[in-house]
Amino acid sequence: MRDFRDAKLMAKTLRQALADRDISLTRSETLEIVARQFGLDQWNILSAKIEEAGASRSAIGIEPPMPIFRIFSVEKAMEFYCGFLGFHLDWEHRFGENFPLYCQVSRDGMALHLSEHSGDASPGAKAFVRVANVRSYHAELSGKDYRYMKPGVEQAPWGLEMTVTDPFSNRIAFCEQT
Repeated sequence: MRDFRDAKLMAKTLRQALADRDISLTRSETLEIVARQFGLDQWNILSAKIEEAGASRSAIGIEPPMPIFRIFSVEKAMEFYCGFLGFHLDWEHRFGENFPLYCQVSRDGMALHLSEHSGDASPGAKAFVRVANVRSYHAELSGKDYRYMKPGVEQAPWGLEMTVTDPFSNRIAFCEQT
């Protein structure tokens, strides 16, 4: 799975794909485009971010896990994750027409993979996500008056927690640890 650290490879792939369509861009131009795709104003900012990420990693390079949630309806998944939770669809992949969807949604520093593929995950999984202000997120979600989910906030021994359940019984516990 590619992320911002793969920006140079992404720019190279973009440049090659455009060249196949007789569109010529310089290496610098494609690097700038990729930086903007990551929400940054220019390549230099993304380059510094890549360098910083490389300096803080050990030789092994263990990273946070990427949860994969099983979904059965793209429409319901997008309504819940993008419409209700406020995530953004980052990318989607299908092996062909009329094939199952595999995609990534994200918000702030959290990314999540959603899959219609039967072997990828079982419905009913749970992810624990640390947040800075769970009451603020709760207020945002309550304001949307989503018909199928009215989460509450509960005090748990490990912090203030709000759990949401998607239409496929997958749960996300957003927790403000004190």
